[in-house]
Amino acid sequence: MSVYKKRLILNIILVSLLVCGALFLNGNGGDVEADTNDVYKDIEVFTEVLRQIERNYVKPEKSHKLISEAIKGMVRGLDPHSSFMTKEEYEELMLETKGSFSGIGIEITLKDNILTVVSPIEGTPAFKVGIKAGDKIIKVENKSTKDMTLMEAVKSIRGAKGSKVNLTVLRKGELKPLVFSITRDVIPLISVRNFLLTSDICYVRISNFQSKTAHDLSEALEEIEKGHQLKGMILDLRNNPGGLLSQAIEVSDLFLNSGIIVTTKGRNPAQDIIAKAHKNATGRNYPIIVLVNGGSASAAEIVAGALKDNKRALILGTRTFGKGSVQTIMRLSDGSGLRLTTALYYTPSGISIQSSGIDPDVTLAFVSPGDKTEKEPIHFLREENLEGHMLNNRETNKEATEKVLEEKKDQRAAMLLEKDNQVRYGLELLKTWDIFSTLKSEQ
Repeated sequence: MSVYKKRLILNIILVSLLVCGALFLNGNGGDVEADTNDVYKDIEVFTEVLRQIERNYVKPEKSHKLISEAIKGMVRGLDPHSSFMTKEEYEELMLETKGSFSGIGIEITLKDNILTVVSPIEGTPAFKVGIKAGDKIIKVENKSTKDMTLMEAVKSIRGAKGSKVNLTVLRKGELKPLVFSITRDVIPLISVRNFLLTSDICYVRISNFQSKTAHDLSEALEEIEKGHQLKGMILDLRNNPGGLLSQAIEVSDLFLNSGIIVTTKGRNPAQDIIAKAHKNATGRNYPIIVLVNGGSASAAEIVAGALKDNKRALILGTRTFGKGSVQTIMRLSDGSGLRLTTALYYTPSGISIQSSGIDPDVTLAFVSPGDKTEKEPIHFLREENLEGHMLNNRETNKEATEKVLEEKKDQRAAMLLEKDNQVRYGLELLKTWDIFSTLKSEQ
């Protein structure tokens, strides 16, 4: 077959694909008919450029590569969260919601066309070296991230366990760029952690929303509730970059008996969803305080918004990231993938949080333990701390022994409360919740 015939066939295929794509995006043929001539003219220009590159570019380039790069550029121009993926990139993306993968453990996005950290995943190499939400990554190794797509950035940052990657970041408040040398490791996708802060107030941390988050959370709550009559919960969604929409809905549903959880609205009516809560078999009427910050994004914002608007929880912390768009992952015929923004989501009150985020009910910034802005808590020596202290009529020897064993068994609560001012404040609010709920305003 001659080169001319091959090009002619390629052009016909491109025209068919782009016209069909336009039909798909518009939802029906009637809307597209008027634009068909313009589409053909644009395709003619595209194929003309392709021919010129094939004929006259300084070195030979494969048509497949050129077309692939053209598709990437087309999708990149839509918004920061849409991207075209090769087969290998698509398979890597699927690992993010199942099992584990090797890398440094950060969620990134393009913000103002700059590669930006949404948040580091708790306990990962990036978290341990001090990468923070809001850091702007300007170099991966010695390569500038300018014009780099999200998937290209992910591919550059990920790597085999034990290998190193150098990131150069700009951070607000720092006079010069910071360079981090990070050793890659297997990133475990453990999304739910929990323990008791007191005998009747529990702490639950959700670090991301993956395929088993709601299931794991449900099991954890049932286990806690078996042996304790809870009077409150702190739900920590700080630095949670999001994840699966379905899991955000299911997690919210665990704490709601009625009402709307989230609404999504897209161009295609199939993307319009109204997710409603179902009556909960387990009565969870205890107060909840949800912790959020600028690293709380996407699915984390859905949960915070659902609990806030349904008057089910008090939101404490700082304003969230503001990612209010829904991406649909599509597997294409050759094994490649398309991550496409298909809808925006809205809180139960009908507010889109895209860019604006969710404002907390109580604004309280995190204060690092080394920062003396907030005074260190004063630890008073009490009678109960003295060895051999006398017991009162509410405390038996058995109870005292069990209390000591429990304290030795788990020091996580004490460590967290010592270093985390937001958790401390949330706990104090929960402790006084019953008192304030009984107060009556003047008539």
